Order: sequence, then structure tokens, then C-alpha cells
Amino acid sequence: MALWEGPFVGYLTVIQNDGKYQLFYRGKTAMTRAGAPDETTCYAESADGIHWTRPDLGLYEVRETTANNIIFDNSFAPVCSNFGVFLDTRPGVPESERYKGLGGTFTDLKGRIVSSDGLVGFVSVDGIHWNRLQEKAVIGRDLHPNKWSDTSMPSTFWSESEGQYVCYVRAWKDRDEEKGPNACRWIARTTSPDFVHWSPIEMMEYQEDGLPSQLYLANTFSYFRAPHIYLAITARLCDGRQVLTPRQARAIGVPQHSWKDLSDVVLMSSRGGLRYDRTFMSSFLRPGLGPQNWVTRCSFPALGVVQTGPGELSIYIERDNAQSTSHLRRYTLRLDGFASVHAPYEGGEMVTRPLMFTGNKLVINFATSASGRIHCEIQDASGKPIPGFALSDCKEIGGDEIERTVHWKGGSDVSKLAGKPVRLRFMMKDGDLFALKFK
Repeated sequence: MALWEGPFVGYLTVIQNDGKYQLFYRGKTAMTRAGAPDETTCYAESADGIHWTRPDLGLYEVRETTANNIIFDNSFAPVCSNFGVFLDTRPGVPESERYKGLGGTFTDLKGRIVSSDGLVGFVSVDGIHWNRLQEKAVIGRDLHPNKWSDTSMPSTFWSESEGQYVCYVRAWKDRDEEKGPNACRWIARTTSPDFVHWSPIEMMEYQEDGLPSQLYLANTFSYFRAPHIYLAITARLCDGRQVLTPRQARAIGVPQHSWKDLSDVVLMSSRGGLRYDRTFMSSFLRPGLGPQNWVTRCSFPALGVVQTGPGELSIYIERDNAQSTSHLRRYTLRLDGFASVHAPYEGGEMVTRPLMFTGNKLVINFATSASGRIHCEIQDASGKPIPGFALSDCKEIGGDEIERTVHWKGGSDVSKLAGKPVRLRFMMKDGDLFALKFK
């Protein structure tokens, strides 16, 4: 790692734009308060999402050199402590404002007001050269329900389905003037029509683990394959829970107290509004082998997922936090492969709620074993099979494909059912259904 990055690198965002992958992250050399002089905002880029370079940008002098990849130096404190970037997909947005970012804090960790007093807005043409949108913070302390928040990175994007900007921030639940014994980190949300005027921040609703486990990052984004679906691949912090012994901690060289809490990665989803669907309470990604992964703030995910192959997504996870070996590791999953409906060898079935669609064919993302199979039936809203689309009419589906068109004896055209309430019934054996879409 570069000298200005340090073992406390964090708050990463990965973006894919016009064939280039871009990574934004905080450089931090010591375990210090938010907004401390050692913080910078750094930049890396890649042609494939796998091999990364740190370009010498020459924008700021740090440690007596401008040969670095820094896009904000510590004169921007506390903005560079938690700067979150997104690519603005709003129709008609000027090219000079295609990249947008928010950073800053409402308070420091002891509740004292710091210089930005909220999240400050920035815009950029390329993600490297940034201009402040206005002097005043765009999301200020006055918008927060209890006037308290924290220094975690905001997650912001233009919502195609809601027709507005949405921003997810970290807040404290059950906290008023002092951090009480029952307070925990929580995710909250605010919205804006123009990125300047924001609504009052409101708490999200989701199933909680219960103290000491709590969600540390907002890390919510619109999934590019289905923009109406928001995913939160976020960090669950188990505050005060430790696995390592003092001897193990000393052996890997972590600072004092850096091994006395744990974290892993969890998955939630939303379709807008103030609710997350937390179907899976179990870990999406566990800390993994080795004591170096069982220390504070390990397994924190970068914000966003990118496509790095025809059927491949990549996510990026912080590893070895607070250690000289601190690094970012890439993990892959199949396209749309965040979760699946799984059928064992003995078989099973799934029936959807009534839905209406547009399009003329049904395509599925699936995988089966050699002996596995899938059949699909289209029913009316009452659950009665529609003639020509019954299970017995469906041609057997087997294999492993990202996009397979479902065929019945009469063909694949389902356009005559478009706009009508229908149910989909899947009969499956030793297989997984990852996604479906009408086209």
C-alpha cells in the first residue's frame, strides 16, 4: 500500500463507466478520529475490474510528493473521511455533473459539531477533478430526526423508479442527547428532486439482529440489471464480540482493542420507500480463514457491484484491517446470483403472487444438475392453469444459463397474457432459479 493510504483504508466505492472501472476510497494511516489530518480520498482505476493501478494525478502534495493518486487531501477534512461517489444516471444531467459525491459529518464520535456540519455536495466530469456544489452542506444537521448521526459513508443514487435522488445514511436508533446503553447504529434515508434540497431524514424499517450486532454501513445501490430493485450489501458489526486471544492479536500485529469486535457481510433488498426486506439473517459472506480476518472492521464491503465477465459479477471486500497487510479482495458470483430459489434432489415448487407484465416472452436465469429439471406453468390470478401454458405443456428446462427463454408446446409467445394478473408456478428438481424477466 502507498504511505498515504495506511492500514485503515475504508469507505470504498466501485463504479463501472464506459469500459473503465473506478475505485474511490479513504486513505487513513492511524486509528484517529474522523476528520483527522491523516485522512485523504484516493482513486484507482482498472480496464477489467481485476487488475488495478494508482495513477499519479499530481493534484495534491502529500508527504512531500505530488506523485500520488489523491483526489482530496486533508484540507477537505472531514469530507474525505467518508466521501461517497456515484455516477448520476438522471436523464439530462450535465456532463460536468455526471459524477456526484457527498461527504462530511454531522458530529464527531463524542457528539461535538465539526466543520462541515452535514454532508457536503460535490460534482465532477470524470470522478477525479471535483468542484464543490455549494458552500453550505446540502444535507444538514437540521434534517436529522434527533440531530445526531455518524461518520459512515452515505450511499446515494438517482432512482429511476422513484424519479428522485435517494441517499442512505447511518444514524443512531434510540439516541437523543447522549449515546445510551440501548442505542445502536441504524440506516436512515432522505430524498431529493435536484440533489440540493433534501427531505428530512427518516429511519428505515428492517429486522434487526439485536445488540451487540448492528448494521454499520448503508451501502445501498440500485442494481443495474433491475434498477427498481435496490440491494444493500452491507457490514454487520458485532460490537464487543471477540474471538482472538491477546496472544493471537499480538502475533498479527493489530493495535490494542482492534480485535475486540467482529464483522461480516449481510444482504438486504428494497423497492424504495422506508423498508428493507431482510429475507436472509445469516451471513452473505463470512470473515473466513485466518485470525487476520477476525479483527475490527474486517470484511467491510465496498459500495456497489460491477460486471466483470459475460456471466460474472464482482464485489470487493476489505481484508486485514488495522494491519500492515490491509488490502481489498475481489469475490465473484454469477450474474443475478445474490440468492436463488433452490430445489433439492427430491424436488419442490414455487408459486408467485399475482403479477402483471409487459413483453412477449419469459426468460430465466437458472442452473440444474445433470439430472435436475425445471418446468413453468402460467396460471390465472385464482391459481388455475391457463390453457396452453400448463406444466404438461412446458418443455423441460435443464442446464446452466444466464438467459433461457421458456417454451411451451405452442411456443414462447406470452404476449396475449400481458397486462393481465397471472401467477407463475415452477416445478423444480435439483436446481436453482436466480432471476426471471419478461421481455
